Amino acid sequence: MPNSNTPPVKNAAYVMGVSQWIWLFLLSAIWGSSFFFYKVMVAELPTFTIVFGRVAIAAAALHLFLRIRGDSVPRVAALWQNFFLMGLLNNVIPFALIVYGETRIASGLAAILNATTPVFTILASRTLMREPIAWHKAVGVGLGLVGVVVLFGPQISSALPEGARVANGFGDSLGELAIVGASISYGLSGVVARRFRDVAPVKIAAGQLSASALMLLPLALLFERPWMLPLPSLQVWASLMVLALLCTALAYIIFFKIMATSGPNNTSLVTLLVPVSAIVLGSSVLGERLGASAFLGMAIIALGLLCIDGRILPRKASPS
Repeated sequence: MPNSNTPPVKNAAYVMGVSQWIWLFLLSAIWGSSFFFYKVMVAELPTFTIVFGRVAIAAAALHLFLRIRGDSVPRVAALWQNFFLMGLLNNVIPFALIVYGETRIASGLAAILNATTPVFTILASRTLMREPIAWHKAVGVGLGLVGVVVLFGPQISSALPEGARVANGFGDSLGELAIVGASISYGLSGVVARRFRDVAPVKIAAGQLSASALMLLPLALLFERPWMLPLPSLQVWASLMVLALLCTALAYIIFFKIMATSGPNNTSLVTLLVPVSAIVLGSSVLGERLGASAFLGMAIIALGLLCIDGRILPRKASPS
């Protein structure tokens, strides 16, 4: 993290080193599993209840971690305003839209649509921060999106729930739009995340998750009345705990650690890796066999990442 007494250099170029790539791959593996856990939970719990449970448990865990270390989240009004804005764009809106989307489309398709996040992050940086879109990033993002489509393309139709199949073979349009809306919200949150460059990653995660829980609690109580629902199964409880502690609390510490050194555009590349990690986990844990399209898709994504990182195509210094 940069020294808090040193203001960030305007338009300074971010660099993706070996350690940043390792953290990015680890984060993609963690978040890749979240689509599966959502799919388990939507069978028994409504949207706001799931999302509130996820962020509230994660926030409590992070505050406990800080207290054990003798630390806490700063009580600064301006900082908490940013926590609420970040929580809205990075948790409340996208989490709710993804959960809703997964009630209508397959989790694999949701991962594909969520991979559009880098596109919206770059566009948000261009629109709100007036940053130029480097040509190597445009080529890389395009290749990455092609890669995830190639990777999952042959499996989409067979993976869709029977009632979700429609003429275009991709599923329910409202479900698809919900995931795209989540990607747009994630893209906007990347701009807000720049305001936390002098705050420790664990404190950013604890602050934004706490703010998210405060926003979600009245929505869950008012619209879903969780106390009236049947007691969830052990499988759902286990999924919620893993989703909160691993896929949220730990994942956001890693996320903001990468963000501090690599910038929002580079960090958003994790959404291109998430479908790849899902394929690898399925092969290693469930014994699923990888077809030629899977290896081709992963190769295209890797090429796209190398283009965005500037290791293949020549680039000029860019702000992200």
